[in-house]
Amino acid sequence: MLKKIFGADTPFTPPFVRFLQGFFSSRIATVGFILLLLILLAAIFAPVISPQNPYDLAHLDVMDSRLEPGKTSMDGNLTFLLGTDDQGRDMLSAILYGLRISVMVGVVSTVIALAIGLSLGLLAGYAGGRTEALIMRVADIQLAFPPILVALILLALTGRGIDKIIIALVTVQWAYYARTTRSTALVERKKEYIEAASLLGLSPLRIMFRHLLPNCLPPLIVIAALQVASAISLEATLSFLGLGLPVTEPSLGLLISNGFQYLMSGKYWISFFPGVALLATVVAINLVADQLRDVLNPRLQGQ
Repeated sequence: MLKKIFGADTPFTPPFVRFLQGFFSSRIATVGFILLLLILLAAIFAPVISPQNPYDLAHLDVMDSRLEPGKTSMDGNLTFLLGTDDQGRDMLSAILYGLRISVMVGVVSTVIALAIGLSLGLLAGYAGGRTEALIMRVADIQLAFPPILVALILLALTGRGIDKIIIALVTVQWAYYARTTRSTALVERKKEYIEAASLLGLSPLRIMFRHLLPNCLPPLIVIAALQVASAISLEATLSFLGLGLPVTEPSLGLLISNGFQYLMSGKYWISFFPGVALLATVVAINLVADQLRDVLNPRLQGQ
């Protein structure tokens, strides 16, 4: 599609256009990107498109609790397309707001963890010696524990809340970026352009972030995309266990947890539809990340 718009590849084709051509050459990745775009738009504009504000207790009616999909409210003013939960909340509205919180937590925690891990990885790869050994041993200790175990311990100590769960997710993610950046920086540090920058008397910070960093970004972009999905899944797991977000700010994991006890009683929709939304989000992100890996890795191009 993009080749028809921009024309075939030429030596003068801008790199961004070549990237778009490579990315959208896969139909599966295109479907994943469209699905992810729709999910992000639904999360951003949730207050506008939601039929109900699930956080506004004044507009909730207990008499509307556990209604089947397609049923109308007791006052006849609202049709619940996906049914209601045990508190009378419209499931469609709750899912849209839950998506907003889950995506926000996943993206924010990933960006912070990327910044921390990238900086420490560059420092370890460029400085070497004891600095590298110290940073990498801390990362090794971090990676030796299961992420969910570390997150559970931190949340048990700090309590529930969006800020607390972001801190927990950052703690379990930063080591992945640090190790990847360090391994890439070790390879790049031996190349001529780094030696030339050092001979010119450039500061270590300028060499690391102006010259070394751009060549370390491609694998980090792929890992960051994958870690957004992992962060959303981990947050949903923690919320399902009751250690994530508070009840007043339900994410997808908490919505699934609220309906879990009703699965065997035939009221499947309370957990089923939030689970589908979570699955669609994670799958869409993974499809996009997988195609990014293929496009940004020159060794895989042409295979």
